[in-house]
Amino acid sequence: METLNQTLKGKVAIVTGASKNLGAETAYYLGNVGANVIVHYFSDNSKEEASQVVGKIKSSGSDAKLVQADLRRVSEIKRLFDETENTFGKVDIVVNTAGTMLKKPASEVTEEEYDQMFNIHAKSAFFVLGEAAKRVKDGGRIVNISTTLTSVTTGFYSVYAGAKAASEQFVKMVAKEIGSRGITVNSIAPGPLNTSFFYPVENEHSVDFLKHMSVQNRLGEISDVLPAIQFLTSPEAGWVTAQSIRVNGGMF
Repeated sequence: METLNQTLKGKVAIVTGASKNLGAETAYYLGNVGANVIVHYFSDNSKEEASQVVGKIKSSGSDAKLVQADLRRVSEIKRLFDETENTFGKVDIVVNTAGTMLKKPASEVTEEEYDQMFNIHAKSAFFVLGEAAKRVKDGGRIVNISTTLTSVTTGFYSVYAGAKAASEQFVKMVAKEIGSRGITVNSIAPGPLNTSFFYPVENEHSVDFLKHMSVQNRLGEISDVLPAIQFLTSPEAGWVTAQSIRVNGGMF
């Protein structure tokens, strides 16, 4: 990514799930426009990739720090924000991309799987939003990544889409609660993306079916979604809040 205009110079951003895919590209972008970035990762399996993200941000001229945290635990979310403030002195932007996928019939979802999906996509989103509501500076930007599946009648994604739907409601409520401070809070709901997040739960038939549901007969790319994140984290987006923005190539 070429160095862009420093529109976020002096800002501090947290990007969760930033070791790869959309999270990594979001962190790269924010660093490239001047923000100092906390690069969050979950497990040791993703530490090396997250470290590479930090290195790339630093090479663009911004600062970055690696922070591991299990966002299913409220104490870990608080620690993530604490480390951000201890390192950079404040928080201006939060982009929550952390997540995992489950695709199976509702009749086969176990209680453990249900709890895991809601802990990751609903509970963690709720407490990230709540902590951001307390910590983000006036005029800040909060973005939560949801999914287009929240507005689709389809099978097999029930617990994933249900947990994400809850997060979209949290976004609307928090946007109202802190809007007087000039902070915007929005959801971006991508369609299926050509990433390592998507393929493990799909097969050749389902991939082909989803491609043909878009107006261009293809899956989305990270580069299709990133412009929405760029806008919603920008100073110009101050009148766009409490929205769930579908970025899906006309699929749904």
